[in-house]
Amino acid sequence: MDVPGKKQGKMMNVSSVEQMRNMDKAAVEDYLVPEQLLMENAGLAACSVIHKYIQGIDKRYVIICGTGNNGGDGFVVARKIHSMGGEVSVFIAGTGEKLKGVSAQNLERLLKTPVSVLDLGHDPAKLALLEQELKQTDVIVDALFGTGLARDVEGFYREVIRLLNNAGKTVVSLDIPSGINGDTGQVMGIAVRADYTVTFGLPKYGNLLYPGYDYCGKLFVTHISFPPCLYNNEHHQIRINIPPDLEKRNPMGHKGSFGDVLFIAGASQYPGAPYFSAFSFLKAGGGYSRLAAPGSLVQFIATGGREIVFLPQAETASGSIAKENEDSLIKQASRVDMVVMGPGLSLDLETRQLVCSLSEKIDKPLLLDGDGITAVSENVDILKKRRYPTILTPHPGEMSRITGYSINKIREKSMEILAETSKKCNAIIVLKQAHSLIGFPDGKIFINVSGNCGMATAGSGDVLTGTIAAMYGLGLSIPDAVRAGVFVHGVAGDKAAEAIGQDGMTARDIMDFLPCAVTYYRKEYQVISRHYYNRIVPVL
Repeated sequence: MDVPGKKQGKMMNVSSVEQMRNMDKAAVEDYLVPEQLLMENAGLAACSVIHKYIQGIDKRYVIICGTGNNGGDGFVVARKIHSMGGEVSVFIAGTGEKLKGVSAQNLERLLKTPVSVLDLGHDPAKLALLEQELKQTDVIVDALFGTGLARDVEGFYREVIRLLNNAGKTVVSLDIPSGINGDTGQVMGIAVRADYTVTFGLPKYGNLLYPGYDYCGKLFVTHISFPPCLYNNEHHQIRINIPPDLEKRNPMGHKGSFGDVLFIAGASQYPGAPYFSAFSFLKAGGGYSRLAAPGSLVQFIATGGREIVFLPQAETASGSIAKENEDSLIKQASRVDMVVMGPGLSLDLETRQLVCSLSEKIDKPLLLDGDGITAVSENVDILKKRRYPTILTPHPGEMSRITGYSINKIREKSMEILAETSKKCNAIIVLKQAHSLIGFPDGKIFINVSGNCGMATAGSGDVLTGTIAAMYGLGLSIPDAVRAGVFVHGVAGDKAAEAIGQDGMTARDIMDFLPCAVTYYRKEYQVISRHYYNRIVPVL
């Protein structure tokens, strides 16, 4: 997957809830790291974040603890804040009698101090005491559930979280905001909205997938004494997407040096998609963009994309690319470095048949998007037979067509379904969503952390296809080009949002910021790779 000589971004693995439990178990049983030490270090890391980012311990703190290990982490935080001179009150949601093991031990230690500890039980009448204390505090520490939540938050606990969210105070969550599913990022009825989250060992899926990522606020990661062989395990399949850097642009290069790509796209009712895909390739640094589009569209597209080389195609009665173009398209494909097929092609039956035939016969790296994905979704075996790399860039609806799973099922089991489908199709699949997922046939998945919700606009996916192709043209391998293209596309969206805001952002705005995004990617690579695009902060 990696190309010798390229600087690789520092990898950070991401774990499921079960994998994290197994890591805990291995640290204790195989490496003899005491569970008490892991919990102590978790509390210390949280205090370190509080001290550095909330400007000191000399404030008033309310810590809401549950009756599991997350609550135990909260007791450690309370003791440490007290030892450093802070004023802290602890509320136990549930009953302290349910605490076991090291969590119970840490409560016992805390009770030896002057810190106020109130057991709320499940008594709604006591919530008035919590509400009054929240009015007087500066910072709330959420240690209620962590990743152990298995069902929706209801009743007494729902009311506790409602009080925390309505208090209007700075909130620090331990491991993951209470109420967020650790594997899917979904809100389990209600969830704490944190300003900061300190997650332990590794980030969980729910820390990085929306809406969980949005609920986390600023995300910090601490390894709390886990041996590096556990959290840096190269066999771990899920990672944060920080692609390798780009080599310096060749000062002696010509347009053919930076990629020659054929785009097969467009139909009478979709004139924008072929333009955005083919022109974005040039805006992201690609050299030679050839667009095979219905002949009636060429003059229209050329008014905005004069730098594109046009290959007018015979049309069907509905204005899409006709099957009679097949031989000439195969010949054109043989002359380029890569083929992109699908943006705005339409669902015309004849055109779908053309896509299936070309997918089987084109002997070049092939990216299928939009209507191209729909065309092959009825017979994905076509993709298995291909000798060259295949890339699919579906949104959840298109992923549903490929897999047969419902969109809701895909959201619930996105990691498993993506890994299964990438292997089945022998293709790299970019599942487009907030924090897109990039799946590989070998089971590896990368979670992308660039981009924003302003990019949820028509044509944005077409810009992505051109960006991925450009990264290949700039010298990255196909796997790395996909990762880099997704990342740079998101950076362009972030640059656009900084300049004009997320509301009203269009595909053209994203495309126009591609040069800035590529320049930023080149110049700031060390910062990007060290701090995970300033979205995730490692804590010692």
